[in-house]
Amino acid sequence: MSKSPEVVRTLAAILMADVAHYGELMADDEPHTVSTLRAYRKIFVYHIESRRGRVLDAKGDAIMASFNSAVDTVAASVAVQQEIAGQNESLAEARRMRFRIGVNLGDVLEEDGTLYGEGVNIAGRLESLAKPGNVCVSRSVHEQVRGKLPLEFEYIGEQKVKSEIVHAFNVSVPEGVKMPPGRVVPASQQPGRSPKTRIIAGGIVALMLLLGGLFAWQRITIPVKISDPTLALPTGPTIAVLPFENMSGDPEQEYFSDGLTEDLITRLSHFPRFFVIARNSTYQYKGRAVDVREIGRDLGARYVVEGSVRKSGASIRVTAQLLDSDDGTHLWAETYDRDLSAGSIFEIQDDMTARVAATIADERGVLSTADFASARRKPTDDLDAYECALRQETYEGFGRPDLHFELRDCAERAVESDPEYSRAWTALAWAYLDEFRYGLNPRPNPLRRALAAAQRAVELDANDELARRVLANVYFNQHDLDRFRTEGERAIALNPNNASVLADIGSSLVNIGEFDRGAAMVRKAAALNPYHPGWYYFALTIAEYQKESYDAALDYALRINMPDFFWTHVQLAAAYGQLGRTSEAQDAVDNLLTLYPQFAEHVWDEYRKWNAPDETIRRSIDGLQKAGLDIPDNPA
Repeated sequence: MSKSPEVVRTLAAILMADVAHYGELMADDEPHTVSTLRAYRKIFVYHIESRRGRVLDAKGDAIMASFNSAVDTVAASVAVQQEIAGQNESLAEARRMRFRIGVNLGDVLEEDGTLYGEGVNIAGRLESLAKPGNVCVSRSVHEQVRGKLPLEFEYIGEQKVKSEIVHAFNVSVPEGVKMPPGRVVPASQQPGRSPKTRIIAGGIVALMLLLGGLFAWQRITIPVKISDPTLALPTGPTIAVLPFENMSGDPEQEYFSDGLTEDLITRLSHFPRFFVIARNSTYQYKGRAVDVREIGRDLGARYVVEGSVRKSGASIRVTAQLLDSDDGTHLWAETYDRDLSAGSIFEIQDDMTARVAATIADERGVLSTADFASARRKPTDDLDAYECALRQETYEGFGRPDLHFELRDCAERAVESDPEYSRAWTALAWAYLDEFRYGLNPRPNPLRRALAAAQRAVELDANDELARRVLANVYFNQHDLDRFRTEGERAIALNPNNASVLADIGSSLVNIGEFDRGAAMVRKAAALNPYHPGWYYFALTIAEYQKESYDAALDYALRINMPDFFWTHVQLAAAYGQLGRTSEAQDAVDNLLTLYPQFAEHVWDEYRKWNAPDETIRRSIDGLQKAGLDIPDNPA
């Protein structure tokens, strides 16, 4: 049995920061804003770590860090603001990026490196009170720092955070005061080091400081390519999740609506192509009636998620909806009803947020469909690398050489224009893989090319579940099932809420004869994303057919709804054949042979591409023969 993560209570100084007027900067010049944000994020990381702090979250335009010392936290905050102010001088006034920083010292809960609790909430509230380019601190921080740093504090009164009153102070720096840089502990003072190790460590530190100086010099003038996936910004659209509204009339239920919001933000952040605005940036809208278009402008968010929670007796209802901030259009809405007596509140929260996240952000979900509709209106040769990758993710051209050719051509151009973009290599790997699997526009050595592209995608972003997924598929078609399992498990572990990954790996397990486990994974994927594509039903069809549940197999086969794909008619013909429905079986065979005239000659090879056991193939052939397809004996 796996051990539950340890939850500990600790006292910490929390730094929360976000960009003032971020939406306006993004609307004015998105590429320059992203480039500047990358550079300024490095300033935060340097000053936080040089004062023994930890960066806990750096998603979207927000930064969250923790320290053991309030003095170090304020010193780092002021040093950051001073350095950023200096960098801003080289920019036009309209392009200057200014951060608001809030600092609180309080009791928090820590689990797996993440902090929770009122101490964090207060830091977020103080950040929203800070003026652009300034720092705002709580009284607990003021008492610790007063007299220890050459700073001045302006009391701005009492501020309410939920039921708690917080006394807030603005920090100001007297003219001529420059906050000194933080100090890295010298190697000679670190315990347990041999003289040789100290010399090596000292050299490494010196080199890092030199490189840090070079990076600081070129932060604005020379864009720096971020190769670390933790620091790289997402390429896709920006999403803001507003605090879910507690409509129960019971203040005690506030924790559930807040927890639901926080959990949904976390789950959406697992989909790396989306830029998810951090919680402390959206918290300012809690309890306010605001126009979604205003939020889009303020936060630079293309899409906004909002919702409500209503508890009545032993029942709870959660409503969620997705809106386009450009025009306020409703793209999706869903209501979830749960019986609180059937499970713990945390289990219900996990289930709901997993379903919402998958429905919205899965590559076959609502957001990808909306983005694809926009990209589809552009000529193929005018698509950028992101849009090429998006086309692959929404591609359902099974058996369509024209669509496959467009995708492959687009992906090949994408990796030329942006060779460091993992998703472009993922799209290319799929295109090459489909040359082998479906015989689309074949060229020599498709599996070898697919493997090279998939490995490059994983090399560029080892934490992208879609890169791991395509690599798993390449290994699967190479009949390397050990490596397939390893990569498939990694893909699922990276994002258990990605329904397509779950369904894909589950389908492969069904193909190799693990019918129960594979079908269970596909059913879970379908529950996570009700808007899933028809290929999910192939695995369920096969699983039921191989268990000789032919009526159930036919029911699933009829839901596939992919009439241009030859495997659809294979499944229908076999099920109709076993059920003795001769007329429908003959129609399915006719449709199959229209799409793939030589299928009967290649039936064993086609099934073996998918690692089907001989017993599975023979049972499938039995149904096809009963449907009227003339299939020769096993050639091998």
